Amino acid sequence: MLPPAQRLPEIGGLIGRALYFVLHAPRQSGKTTLVRSLAQSLASEDRYAAVYANCETAQTAGADVERGVSAILEVLASQSERLAPELRPEPLDAFRETRAESRLGKYLARWCERSARPVVLFLDEIDALRDETLLSVLRQLRAGYPERPAHFPQSVALVGLRDVRDYRIRLRAGTESLGTSSPFNIKVRSLTLENFTRDEVAELYGQHTEETGQRFIPEAVDLAWQLTRGQPWLVNALAAEAVDALVPDRTLAIEPPAIERAREILIERRDTHLDSLIDRLREPRVRRVLEPVLAGDFLPPDLPDDDVQFVKDLGLITSGPNGLEISNPIYREVIPRALTWTLQESLPVARSPLTAADGRLRTDLLLADFRAFWCEHAEFFLRRQPYSEAAAQLIFMAYLQRVVNGGGFIDREYGVGKGRIDLCVRWPCPSCPGGVQRWAIELKVWRDGRPDPLEEGLSQLSTYLDRLGLDTGTLILFDSRSGTAPLPERCASAEIEREGRRITVLRL
Repeated sequence: MLPPAQRLPEIGGLIGRALYFVLHAPRQSGKTTLVRSLAQSLASEDRYAAVYANCETAQTAGADVERGVSAILEVLASQSERLAPELRPEPLDAFRETRAESRLGKYLARWCERSARPVVLFLDEIDALRDETLLSVLRQLRAGYPERPAHFPQSVALVGLRDVRDYRIRLRAGTESLGTSSPFNIKVRSLTLENFTRDEVAELYGQHTEETGQRFIPEAVDLAWQLTRGQPWLVNALAAEAVDALVPDRTLAIEPPAIERAREILIERRDTHLDSLIDRLREPRVRRVLEPVLAGDFLPPDLPDDDVQFVKDLGLITSGPNGLEISNPIYREVIPRALTWTLQESLPVARSPLTAADGRLRTDLLLADFRAFWCEHAEFFLRRQPYSEAAAQLIFMAYLQRVVNGGGFIDREYGVGKGRIDLCVRWPCPSCPGGVQRWAIELKVWRDGRPDPLEEGLSQLSTYLDRLGLDTGTLILFDSRSGTAPLPERCASAEIEREGRRITVLRL
């Protein structure tokens, strides 16, 4: 891990000035590791009675304030036993008769009055609380805030997945509110953990080198950062897979192929971190944002900005130079695979006939097979795709993944307003330059009220081919307009010469 003071240097100043704040970041970004380390560091400095407490045990209480507050107090009491006797709160039995709606506040007030040092609290997983329990906890913290530090904690950090602004959204459905725009308007800052920079990835991997002698060559560090964009769990998971499973010999350096293979293993294995993201994909708020991103369309004008921020807080999307996009290349792989996993497993695709004698992928046969599949089964599968606006593209990607899976790699590019999805298949081929066959594909959809996207698609594909240094590519145009001819009648393919390039156009 990187030192907490390096990742969030402003926290020390906020605590020193007796301020309350929020720390939010996507799952497994290092929040818990950071605040636990910080609490231990503060306690060892003999300045504060610093305690870390995880509120997740109160999640099952739901709207039961009695159970929820009791669960939080039990965690606080347990964690405070690690403090010196003169810093500990009174036993919980002294507060059994106090109503839950004021018990937390009274407990904290009495603790601060008897503690020899100011109390600092890190309340982790605060957004695991629900409904009236969350409302009560925030109210009690706000009520005691003016009495700090002599009669209430000097500083409180609410740590969770979402910013406090989203707590307000979740409380709107109820009849009770705090009467303000935020249920925690005493917080002075909302901090977030940024992803690692490329230099921080190198620093992190350098710790492994110092401990074991095993090097990560610079190109491997570059690739790890490019694939993860510095997402802390992914950065660590890639390295762990590379050094523990793929290159356990510490005398051998970690090179890019090991990182590339580790990436594919993580995607296929779908560890807990990735599964927790996948579980979110079918939530209505997430789908409303991700669907246009996957389809390359613009966000609907009436989409609540809170929905966009919610999906950002989950770590699924980020604001790039060209608008919203999936946060990193690994997520770009995981999301479409997760949405089409059942479909992909059910597709009857035989890989062997699609490979030529020299090892090349027979792209012409693959397109012909997909065209036949689409004409026969498209309507059936389109009706069953939860992401309807991106259904055609997702079905093709599932088909392509079924062919390539285990043999090569697919790089995907899509984002809000791009109007297309760009795919690059990298297929191992000894007879190809560099031992790799590359195939560029662009997917576009012809929707009602829009002109034929052929010319735009050819121009966009030419730009993509320029970037890849290729002179051939494929443009697939899905016609989703109402009232069009039946699929077998409108499906067609053609070869087009454009600016010295040979483009295969497939209309479906």
